Amino acid sequence: MTPTAAVAATDTHCPYCSLQCGMRLAPGVDGSVEVLERPDFPVNRGALCGKGRSAPALLARDVRLTGPLLRDRPGGPLRSAGWPEALDRVAAGLARTRAEHGPDAVGVFGGGGLTNEKAYLLGKFARVVLGTANIDYNGRFCMSSAAAAHRRAFGLDRGLPFPLADIPHTGCLILVGGNPAETMPPAVRYLRELRENGGRLIVVDPRRTRTAELADLHLQPRPGGDLALALGLLHLVIAEGLVDREFIARRTSGYEAAREAAMAHWPDRVERITGVPAHRLREAVGMFGGAATGMVLTARGPEQQSKGTDTVGAWIDLCLATGKAGRPYSGYGCLTGQGNGQGGREHGQKADQLPGYRSIEDPAAREHVAAVWGVPAESIPGPGMSAYELLDGLGRPGGVRALLLAGSNPAVSAPNAGHVTERLRALDLLVVADLVLSETARLADVVLPVTQWAEEDGTTTNLEGRVILRRRALDPPEGVRSELWVMRELASRLGVSTGFPVEAEQAFEELRRASAGGDADYAGIGYDRIAAEDGVFWPCPTPDHPGTPRLFLDRFATPDGRARFAAVTHRPAGEEPDEAYPLYLTTGRVLAQYQSGAQTRRVAELNAAAPGPYVELHPRLAERLGIADGEPVAVTSRRGRAVAPARVTGAIRPDTVFMPFHWAGAGRANSLTNPALDPVSRMPEFKLCAVRVERAHQEVAP
Repeated sequence: MTPTAAVAATDTHCPYCSLQCGMRLAPGVDGSVEVLERPDFPVNRGALCGKGRSAPALLARDVRLTGPLLRDRPGGPLRSAGWPEALDRVAAGLARTRAEHGPDAVGVFGGGGLTNEKAYLLGKFARVVLGTANIDYNGRFCMSSAAAAHRRAFGLDRGLPFPLADIPHTGCLILVGGNPAETMPPAVRYLRELRENGGRLIVVDPRRTRTAELADLHLQPRPGGDLALALGLLHLVIAEGLVDREFIARRTSGYEAAREAAMAHWPDRVERITGVPAHRLREAVGMFGGAATGMVLTARGPEQQSKGTDTVGAWIDLCLATGKAGRPYSGYGCLTGQGNGQGGREHGQKADQLPGYRSIEDPAAREHVAAVWGVPAESIPGPGMSAYELLDGLGRPGGVRALLLAGSNPAVSAPNAGHVTERLRALDLLVVADLVLSETARLADVVLPVTQWAEEDGTTTNLEGRVILRRRALDPPEGVRSELWVMRELASRLGVSTGFPVEAEQAFEELRRASAGGDADYAGIGYDRIAAEDGVFWPCPTPDHPGTPRLFLDRFATPDGRARFAAVTHRPAGEEPDEAYPLYLTTGRVLAQYQSGAQTRRVAELNAAAPGPYVELHPRLAERLGIADGEPVAVTSRRGRAVAPARVTGAIRPDTVFMPFHWAGAGRANSLTNPALDPVSRMPEFKLCAVRVERAHQEVAP
């Protein structure tokens, strides 16, 4: 399509993953929108995946919400309503619940796709207007274990402590439980450039993914074996004399306890636990330990476990022991998943945090934020329940009874999703703000249609810690409003008439003041500067500060400046296979869909590429069970059952099956997953549970 000559293209960013790829949007005369490349943006250099190129399909009126919806009675249909009626209903319900059951009976559940401005004001709305401690967000399900381990080791959490552009210049990269070839395809160029420069790539994954096919070495452990694998590699590093003792002495603490823990994980033991042959462990150590520089990147594989924080800690230990941290082209990083998973947790929509990545239990942090908000510090509630705990308690005595939910679809994306769906139905009031009628929105008493990325200004923070600017390219439909407007209107109805600006830049200016002096300090970052510099890396405390693309080069962010080893040891998963449920299930994403699929399943091009769920299983397992490729397969766990066609492939371990989690209905993978929580991060164990598999005969997943 040809853009209108009279309307210039708008520089903005993709609404999907944490790369936040640069793109240009050009409105056409017929109301359509064309995506143009933006080769000057340094992260993707013009490259876009199919999701990004097709994103404007969601701007069409026939696929999205264009006016509020109300339900007049429990179980009744949703009907169209005007904004005044919808907002009056929401405000009255929130006020009634608070008056009858106390402020913590009202909850807020946010999303990792919300802009920094929305995330910031959502946290402020919960604490100032509602007075509730119970706010959390779906980013808890993304990288909370990596964040906890990062803070424990380095004193600061940012997904990557270096730009993506550094990756091609490292000597050896270990990628653990990530598949960027399908989850963030434009990032694969960095892996290819690494190989072209002579660097080595090691991929750790139970499946031979498209990313694993690029590797020099693919280690294929059992699900849940990542902690033992990392400890086994550390054992060999120590045993083979590859430890950087000068670095350990000068820049770390806690090595001896970590060393003692690692020495209990000798190669033969690790082989029995993980299924990875000992000679492969030695090969990996030779590559990584022998390289002058090296990086370890983790993703959801090792993180979405009930031992995720310790698992990431063990991989960080490997970096520290070899001196591959706090130096150019070396270090540990996490591949954040959601578009604003980084910024979304920095500014207050997480149960235990205030803006600037401050602890809500820190008296000084409370005083600072309270002064910006113009409220007494003692009026700010303490920490609330984590995401799954909040969802698990919905409608129960002592739990949340009225929930405001923005930008998330837990009826599909939460672990033990059948149970979570029942808890959502048990609420006295469920209010969902979204751009489409998601599976969760279909359960709501009030549905509020909100703007999309192309219809509003706002910032997000990508996986590198680069704060970027989305610009409004076109007007939303007449009946659609921004979440910022919704919060102002609700706050006014609930007795708070100021402090909730509708303009995103005004909200960002307040966010800058609230974050000043915190770990995630945005005080020196403004809209004009972001636009001029193609993003600014935090921390950036003053307008004349250059930003911080590389962390920890001089010191770590701990009180003494030293990185801390984690003395951890292998332990079983929350649920291991047994006679009744003899196989592992692991879950993940596919190239053409995103997260719960609420958006991408409405795009014809993407559905043609990935039309529905499937169960991936090894040929030997398929033969033993009498299952042919394409036949419907039933997968059952202690929590539920899912049915989808079989996909027989040698790319997966014989003791493991895989399901993508983008679909609802009979093929909903999260009907099966285990909500066992990591004791530190409160991350559920999405990545493995025990299942049995059998032919489903005539059953077919929708």
